[in-house]
Amino acid sequence: MKVAAFALCGLALAAPAGAQVADLVDRSAFRVCADPANLPLSSEDGTGFENRIAELMASQLDVPLQYTWFPQVIGFVRQTLSIGRCDVVIGYAQGDELVLNTNHYYTSTHVLVVRADSDLAAIDHLGDPALRGAKLGVVAGSPPATHVARLGMMRDAKPYDLMTDRRVEDPAGDMLRDVEEGVTDGALLWGPIGGPLAKDNPNLKVIPLLKENGPPRLFFRITMGVRGGEEVWKHELNSLIRRNQDAIDAILRDAGVPLVDDYGKALKPAP
Repeated sequence: MKVAAFALCGLALAAPAGAQVADLVDRSAFRVCADPANLPLSSEDGTGFENRIAELMASQLDVPLQYTWFPQVIGFVRQTLSIGRCDVVIGYAQGDELVLNTNHYYTSTHVLVVRADSDLAAIDHLGDPALRGAKLGVVAGSPPATHVARLGMMRDAKPYDLMTDRRVEDPAGDMLRDVEEGVTDGALLWGPIGGPLAKDNPNLKVIPLLKENGPPRLFFRITMGVRGGEEVWKHELNSLIRRNQDAIDAILRDAGVPLVDDYGKALKPAP
């Protein structure tokens, strides 16, 4: 599990010329690079919310949707997008240098997931005194882990792996099961993972973290990623995103993704 499954380690394909790179885009299909076992984001069975966004984009382009499946671990971009096996990664953090980012199509934040009937269900920030002595599940190396350490709570925390092959490991699911079973008092997760996974569980409450002070920030703007130099393709996707923003928002809200404003300070109002 990752901050948005976007900070991937690998090498970007060098672009000797814009026209040469643009020729790698297959206009006969919408070719998506995706993890086959990264629910709630993407799945080979098509049930992830990124799958639904990909379907929307393909339908708007009036071309078939095709996938190149590869686990989002080290080498994901190098083995898929960079070598031209596919043309777009549906979810990628804005500013990551491995890809050329489109305009962002949503902003989300990390969340704290607690038991709905616990004393922690009323808190809204990590500095709340009620969290002192609490055992929190944290993803090693994630932004919330830094805040937990700064607040002196790491000694009570339970760490979970950052980069995993979701085909064989399920750290996010493990974190939520531990909360529900009382092994931990809460779990700190990337919102687009924690929100959907806890959405239909009445025993859990999802608390978006909107009031944290100091670095690192806990919110991220999410884009689509294309190969460096593919400016024409990027602009085409930007236009698709702009024209279909309401439909994209509806997919994300239906999935349970916490949508926030561009500065991570407030929840994005529903239409």
